[in-house]
Amino acid sequence: MTIAIVGGGLAGATVATELRERGHEGPVTIYAAEPHLPYERPPLSKGVLLGNDEPDSVFVHDLDWYREHDVVVRRGTRVTAIDPARHVLGTADGEEPYEKLVLATGSSPRRMRLADECGKPVVYLRTIEDSRRLREALSSSPSVAIVGGGWIGLEVAAAARSMGCAVAVFEMAEQPLHAVLGPEIGKAFADLHRGHGVDLRLGAAVTAADLAAADLVVVGIGAVPSVELAADAGLAVDNGVLVDATLRTSSPDVFAIGDIANHDHPVLGHRVRVEHWDNAIEQGKTVAHNLLGDDSPYERQPYFFTDQYDLGMEYVGHVGPAGYDEVTIEGDLAGAFRAYWQRDGVVVAAMHANDWDASDAIRASIGTSFAKGAAG
Repeated sequence: MTIAIVGGGLAGATVATELRERGHEGPVTIYAAEPHLPYERPPLSKGVLLGNDEPDSVFVHDLDWYREHDVVVRRGTRVTAIDPARHVLGTADGEEPYEKLVLATGSSPRRMRLADECGKPVVYLRTIEDSRRLREALSSSPSVAIVGGGWIGLEVAAAARSMGCAVAVFEMAEQPLHAVLGPEIGKAFADLHRGHGVDLRLGAAVTAADLAAADLVVVGIGAVPSVELAADAGLAVDNGVLVDATLRTSSPDVFAIGDIANHDHPVLGHRVRVEHWDNAIEQGKTVAHNLLGDDSPYERQPYFFTDQYDLGMEYVGHVGPAGYDEVTIEGDLAGAFRAYWQRDGVVVAAMHANDWDASDAIRASIGTSFAKGAAG
């Protein structure tokens, strides 16, 4: 069986890895639009940007692994079209057949016209080249304006402050990470960054004058799923590529995973699209199994992590469109703590900060009736 994987990120590389570990001996080809072997993106705003990790550490495997496992990586090859009915995909070299196809095309940074036209150097952090360029720019300790108080914006702010830069972060919400963590935990991150000297400006839109006052502008206002291939092929799309519980698209021999997969989650009971490292890995594994004949639903709860200054955290679960009634915090928001988001007395999401004994406990708490200290 010939399997084509479109996308040179962690999700696509995980599919290829799992296929070989499961004993699949048929042709496997990864089409990577960038000129690199498949790589992970989280280190680009964390260890690599800080200089703590070697740049080559981002790659999922070295070239020898792909050769030894007979996985073809078509670097610098952009897939321009797919035809699910004919089971072919198109590149600049012409049409190529497949039997099963996995779309793992990821996402691209949301652009900001005001920043693009501000006359100052602007960075959108997505690729290896972006991370290298940003690290080099930060090394001269410029003043930095960061638009967006989400994960990328805050991680870049932490890196920039560690390199001696003056940093202003502009976020329209009342707290950073408000949409994900709510106001209570969002405030803890606000306090963290202000305590490290960040000029954090909340509840106000950034202006051209704000950007003009900085030496460097970093934009982190979210990402747009790369669904053009799927849409042009007639696959169902809506805030990503629509997939069923098994990650299969509206065409039975085409799967979609990672950032682009708008997944009908069988446990959460609603659709969810997750743009995180763990999701790329675990969906990649599930799809590999299903390509080889399983029909397994993807049931894993969303998970993400961050490292900022001396704070490390892990979050499991999903509050979802129904929201939450209450969040209970155990510990010290300025130090180590756990937080449990509840709806109708049931934990729907949980996190810890600087409490590494809590990793298994917070995951086990999801879906349970909440009682103080119940998670360990």
